[in-house]
Amino acid sequence: MPNRVSESRLLIVGLGLIGGSLAAALREVGFDGKIAACDPDASEIERGIDMGLIDSGGTALSQQAPGASMIVLAVPVLAMESVMRELADVLPEDMAHVVITDVGSTKATIRDCARRVFGRVPPTLVLGHPIAGSEKSGVAAANPKLYVNHKVILTPEPDVDPDALTRVRALWQATGAEVLEMDVAQHDHVLARTSHLPHLLAFSLVDTLARQDQRLDIFRYAAGGFRDFTRIAGSDPVMWRDIFIANRDAVLASLDDFEAGLSKLRAAVEAGNSDAMLATFDRASHARHYFESLLNDTSYQAEYLMQPQGQVTYRVRPGGQAQGRLRVPGDKSISHRSIMLGALAEGVSEVKGFLEGEDSLATLQAFREMGVAIEGPHQGRVTIHGVGMHGLKAPSGPLYVGNSGTAMRLFAGLLAGQAFDSELTGDASLNKRPMGRVADPLRLMGAVIDTAEGGRPPLNIHGGAALKGIDYDLPMASAQVKSCLLFAGMYAEGETRVREPAPTRDHTERMLNGFGYPVQRDGDTCWLAGGGKLTAGPIDVPSDISSATFFLVAAAITPGADITLEHVGINPTRIGVINILTLMGADLTLSSQAEVGGEPVADIRIRYAPLKGIDIPADQVPLAIDEFPALFIAAANAEGTTRLRGAEELRVKESDRIQAMADGLAILGVEHTVVEDGIDIVGNNRENVPSYGGGRIDSLGDHRIAMAFTVAALRAGNEIVIDDCANVGTSFPNFVELATRIGLGVKVEGENG
Repeated sequence: MPNRVSESRLLIVGLGLIGGSLAAALREVGFDGKIAACDPDASEIERGIDMGLIDSGGTALSQQAPGASMIVLAVPVLAMESVMRELADVLPEDMAHVVITDVGSTKATIRDCARRVFGRVPPTLVLGHPIAGSEKSGVAAANPKLYVNHKVILTPEPDVDPDALTRVRALWQATGAEVLEMDVAQHDHVLARTSHLPHLLAFSLVDTLARQDQRLDIFRYAAGGFRDFTRIAGSDPVMWRDIFIANRDAVLASLDDFEAGLSKLRAAVEAGNSDAMLATFDRASHARHYFESLLNDTSYQAEYLMQPQGQVTYRVRPGGQAQGRLRVPGDKSISHRSIMLGALAEGVSEVKGFLEGEDSLATLQAFREMGVAIEGPHQGRVTIHGVGMHGLKAPSGPLYVGNSGTAMRLFAGLLAGQAFDSELTGDASLNKRPMGRVADPLRLMGAVIDTAEGGRPPLNIHGGAALKGIDYDLPMASAQVKSCLLFAGMYAEGETRVREPAPTRDHTERMLNGFGYPVQRDGDTCWLAGGGKLTAGPIDVPSDISSATFFLVAAAITPGADITLEHVGINPTRIGVINILTLMGADLTLSSQAEVGGEPVADIRIRYAPLKGIDIPADQVPLAIDEFPALFIAAANAEGTTRLRGAEELRVKESDRIQAMADGLAILGVEHTVVEDGIDIVGNNRENVPSYGGGRIDSLGDHRIAMAFTVAALRAGNEIVIDDCANVGTSFPNFVELATRIGLGVKVEGENG
């Protein structure tokens, strides 16, 4: 039996839905100990025996408790103290040997009961709470699946007996539950808001409507939403009365918060304030998707777009074509900035071509949490109701930006100038990445920022700091750091000047000027003065050249290939990949060139031509920093050696991209040499034979590594299997669809919806 429960005799005190379902779950997984029950209703004991859930039982605790190795208290919260007193009388000598746990939904009250009865919380008493239930009650409603994939929260005391904790954890894990731990105060605070308040509101709403003259019509014609919300009003009234009494203070605090929010919403409805209503409704709608992503352990994007998610593997057959005309998703860098500047602008900004990827959606959600009304995205269209430079509101908790280093660094600059405190955090991968490159210069401007060890997230930014403009020489070329400082500079006294050691993408400068906030440039230095304002306007996001790169490389390495990519951004600070492929001999042409919203765009056609190895010019490295994983595949298919230097930044991306690509190339059999700031790759461009073999690649959760090795299969001799590909959605939600359309044989495995 999984998570084996070794108890010889388990006693369940209170054989209702919760206790009965625990017994049913243990029976189903093959628990071979004895299960007894104690309940004041003798008929419930008889029914439990008849159902095969318990072996024995009775109504007297004094007769059932002796001989039990573990006792589960599944009685109402207000009955806990009397049950504990009985146990203290029955088991005075055995308290150190019997493990006791409970299922109560408030913990401070039960802990206080134990202290009054026993003088302290016995080390073998492990308080717990299964987050599962039903509006049904009684042992007849017992469900062996009630706890599967639900959470059970344990709130052990500091001096808990480790063996007792292990045994209680094993008990719940055996039922299929996920077992977590937190302290008592946090548990009661969280549950008051997520469970107790919703039940209180449901009881109140149904009671209010049930007392109205037209109640029959109200209930007869109630739609699904009413039924869904009020279902929990059918729960056990006595149990919930006890819960509200036991957790009174936390419930009242959560009710205060709710009433404050309801009062604001009422005022918005009364005044016809459509922006305020939209901000509330839209924030709530998208927060619901976000909460679902946390509950289901999926990405926010997967929940929002109803995409499959999980441990995703790409299985790519060798060979294939590279033919077709396609448009890749919008540029991620511009999508981020369009939301940020649109939110701080005065007026309404309409965005087209927005990238509906994980990172960009996280940026949207962060601004919703700061009070910005945002409609969409709907098929790449987003409407942002700007609040002005000083209109953001303090978020109620940390702002989560997922895996996006761009969002975190740019947000750091924007938030440094706000009047309120804020915290920026991300996923496990992002929280390992260095943020000192933005925190240190922001501190020079007067910002107060706390980081975790090593300058890593979370970033705690203290509001109200008086920022002053600085002259700052970037130690390494970085558009993210430059943009961060320019954003902070909008809130600073005087001018903020940033000098770059090499050109980087200038989307921020272009977009600021487009929003009416003047940014000037002279050679390697750009600057702006604080105190300006942003004016809303339309934004048409070009297709992302980083996403287009995978198809540019696909055509460049595949004999007979011919691909056209439409409406691609060709910003001069982003065209390193075009310049490098051209130097390698690629047959690449631009057409339909235009300027849209200050950003140059073009259609790019690329046809196969034999590539040759080159020394990548140093001035092109910062212009192609995100495109190198795909360019390494081009190098593996070029005649001769391709050398890259000055690319240290690749070491601190979503993965160490130099080492991750080198490891994958080694598996394929591509000769290479790694150096600290780059790599040498010895290619092979024989057209009639594969350039390398196949194998299994670990993408390390890095979307660009996964996509690069997918494209590599076009010239592989054997199948390439790529693990950990779920994060492809962060930058390129429909990559597999487009890859299949041009002739790649990609099979996606391991998804779950």
